[in-house]
Amino acid sequence: MIHTFVDYYGNEVGLSFRREPFSDQPWHVLVICRYEDQWLLTKHPRRGLEFPGGKVEKGEVPEAAAIREVWEETGARLDHLYYLGQYEVRGRSDVVVKNIYFAEVAYLQSKKGYMETKGPILLDEIAERLDQNQDYSFIMKDKVWILAREYLEHYFEK
Repeated sequence: MIHTFVDYYGNEVGLSFRREPFSDQPWHVLVICRYEDQWLLTKHPRRGLEFPGGKVEKGEVPEAAAIREVWEETGARLDHLYYLGQYEVRGRSDVVVKNIYFAEVAYLQSKKGYMETKGPILLDEIAERLDQNQDYSFIMKDKVWILAREYLEHYFEK
C-alpha cells in the first residue's frame, strides 16, 4: 500500500512501509530515534526540531548513512536500527527518495560540534498538531511522521 498526500510545501508525497518501493538506491535517510523512553530529535538552526537524517554519501549504503547522520547530529550511538519504509517527494525541480529507519539509542555522547545542527533534543512527547507549531521543522509537518508513528505503535510497541 502506498499512502499519498501533499507535504508542507505542496509537493506530492508517496509513502510505503514496504522494502524500497521507489528506489533501491535512495540518496536520503530519516531516522526516528528513541532513547530511554524519549524521542531523540535534533535542532536545525533554520528549520527547527526534526529527527536526524540527511544525504547518503557516494559509496555509502543507506543504513551506514543513517548511523552516521544520527551520530553527527546528536552524538548518539545506536543499539538497533530497523528499516521502516521509504517515501518519495515529487518537487517542482526534482524527486527526493528517503529511507525511513527506527533506531534504539544505546547512549548519547557529548560532542564539541553537531555538524549542521545544534545537537540533541529529548522529548517525552511530540505535539499532536505540528503544522501550526513553529518550533518544528517542515519535515515533521506532513503525514510521514504521523503514519510512521502509527506503524511503530502497531509493529514495535506490542
